[in-house]
Amino acid sequence: MTSRQGALGEDASLSAVLAGLVSTLIAYAGPLVIVFQAARGLDPALLESWVWTISIGSGVLGIALSLKYRVPVVIAWSAPGSALLITLLPTVDFSEAVGAYLIASVTLFIIGVTGTFDRIVEKLPVGISAAMLAGILFGFAAKTFVALPAQPLLVGTMFIAFFVGRRWFPRYAVVAVLMVGSLVAMLGGDFAGSMPSIRFTTPTWTTPHFSWQAAGSIGLPLVVVALTGQWVPGIAVLRGSGYARPRARSLIAWTSAGSALLAPFGCHGLNLAAITAAICAGREAHEDPARRYIAGVSGGVLYLILGCLSATVLALFALLPRELVAALAGLALFPTIAGALSVAMAEAGDRDAALVTFIVSASGMSLLGLGAAFWGLLFGLSTHILLRWTLVRRVRAAET
Repeated sequence: MTSRQGALGEDASLSAVLAGLVSTLIAYAGPLVIVFQAARGLDPALLESWVWTISIGSGVLGIALSLKYRVPVVIAWSAPGSALLITLLPTVDFSEAVGAYLIASVTLFIIGVTGTFDRIVEKLPVGISAAMLAGILFGFAAKTFVALPAQPLLVGTMFIAFFVGRRWFPRYAVVAVLMVGSLVAMLGGDFAGSMPSIRFTTPTWTTPHFSWQAAGSIGLPLVVVALTGQWVPGIAVLRGSGYARPRARSLIAWTSAGSALLAPFGCHGLNLAAITAAICAGREAHEDPARRYIAGVSGGVLYLILGCLSATVLALFALLPRELVAALAGLALFPTIAGALSVAMAEAGDRDAALVTFIVSASGMSLLGLGAAFWGLLFGLSTHILLRWTLVRRVRAAET
């Protein structure tokens, strides 16, 4: 990879600009729908502020870091973290959730500035963290089929479109699902209401309230899924595309600091993107890796525009049938769940512990005010330690 430092105008190319725009549109077609689902029951002003923060934060950080490092740094919100909130937000006051967001962001900031990312990832059994991620997402993705009886043609067509897309154009499968679903809904007369007018969004402040229940149920799982579900694959995408820098610690520190500043306005956490980052970091963006950072910049600009108009964007989503939104959000998580389950069951010695983690995390249980993700991680790690301890004792007994 070259080390050239051309001017922004000289480095700009149509392919890189389009790659950035497409990556942002995919983020809105899939992961944003999950946020929309997680916020059901919230005051509309809080939801608008939430979308404003994650969009503006992703845009500002993506533009700044891409220009700083001349690397296509794509920042986004955590889809697994959003899915985690679907079952947890209704159980806590929103101010307590904001307090948990702040705790998670500060924790990640400390991990970033101290450079302990690699050590934490090495110590945490990869199968257990992957099983927790799969368990969190499983129940949510299952709603795709819960919606099937109410709208069999709509959901069935979207299901087929998704796997056709996965076969022929996997990076754009979610966009294809949205387009096909919208077309079927429009032909069936299922759109509700009229087109909204353009309206700019004003963020809403929520004073954080700290509770140990929210910290354990929301804060800790958000940290774990951010590290294992976003940062590990996100860094892998950059390294696999030939970018040896920036270091993970710098990116984690910058994004977590931004997340902490935006948490009182509803930001549940920003991190390095993985799936959409592959579009900007690959050869489709530009043949010259040194000029692909333009994709990170253009994607960030579109984030800023859509973030300022988040109220209008949400009003557009509100026109869609509920079954379409549920199916779209569930299908968007299929690749993540498949990858997580594959990793969870890869190590034969950890399968029992991973299975315990998966079942508990997917159960939706709550105990002592703490949610299923926390208990899944705890029971899984306990099972892992017990099995490893028993195995070590057996080996030592055989040696003697």
